[in-house]
Amino acid sequence: MLKNIIQLTKKLVSIKSTTGNTKDLDKILDIALSHLKEYRIERFERNGIKSALVYNSPKRPKKFKVILNAHLDIIPGKDSQYTPRIKGSKLYGAGSMDMKASAACLIMAFKKVANQVNYPLGLQLVTDEEVGGFDGAKYQIEKGVMADFVIAGESTNFDIVNKAKGVLKIKISTYGKAAHGAYPWMGENAVWKMNNFLNILKKKFPDLKREQWITTVNLAKIETTNQALNKIPEDCTVLLDIRYIPEEEDNIVYTIKRLVPSGFKFSVVAKEPALLTDKNNENIIQLRKVIREIVGSRVVTRGAHGTSDARHFRCPGVEFGPIGGGIGSDNEWVNIPSLGKYCQILEAFLRS
Repeated sequence: MLKNIIQLTKKLVSIKSTTGNTKDLDKILDIALSHLKEYRIERFERNGIKSALVYNSPKRPKKFKVILNAHLDIIPGKDSQYTPRIKGSKLYGAGSMDMKASAACLIMAFKKVANQVNYPLGLQLVTDEEVGGFDGAKYQIEKGVMADFVIAGESTNFDIVNKAKGVLKIKISTYGKAAHGAYPWMGENAVWKMNNFLNILKKKFPDLKREQWITTVNLAKIETTNQALNKIPEDCTVLLDIRYIPEEEDNIVYTIKRLVPSGFKFSVVAKEPALLTDKNNENIIQLRKVIREIVGSRVVTRGAHGTSDARHFRCPGVEFGPIGGGIGSDNEWVNIPSLGKYCQILEAFLRS
């Protein structure tokens, strides 16, 4: 089993399946599905983005008991990273940790277990998770794909991620009065007006010096249409990238909006849900038990600052995957022995 996982992982890593590289995104999906021909394969496509759902029944059930979710798209790496290499117990390559090795494991575990269980089991393969998953996982959900429980195979070092921050993108604009830079009293500087607001915002959401499970605000962009150094800018716009904890999902927009001064323009560009599954959910309890039996160590249940396609389902779900490191870096890697254990855990959990 481990030999097959390594071979498939290396094949997947060798493909430059980055956003916009349609040819390779289609190719990697076809390669993944070529290992699953004995099962029912349902294909989806929206806006040129392709995905697939594989299941162990003649037709798609109204609801799956479990869906395994894997994304095949990755953050771009250097050209050399698309030649996978093994050094010691680590397999290096672009997307090896996030999450091509996990995808290989999910494929192999599904193949081994799907015909051994008496409930509807699904494997979801998508190619747009890194850009939000709107035309992959979310589109499938809009087409009626549902589940009781979802496992997104993101690498978690065998921790169970039962909650993840949501994403809120906000655009705020303000306006002043243009004038010559030599006569500031004749105008009203929109950038200074925005600066006053940003100071208030930073006081409410200060820069972090260490990891904390709190809502964070990133000032992603600040701009003005003014291009002249000797002119007072009459407009200023900022874009905020907010990662909010699940506990604040219902009030985060109001929290930000009440900080905005009167007369400013406020708009929500996007709001993506957070993930929050009770750590005492029966599936998490069972998964925790299986991990402990196979790995032989204490199982950590924790939150994640990033996000995954699990959030789209709005049903109990987790992120759970093998050991890896260097995500998105020049030396991204996954631990080879952990891949074998990961498959064992998935198979034992699904059978239980």
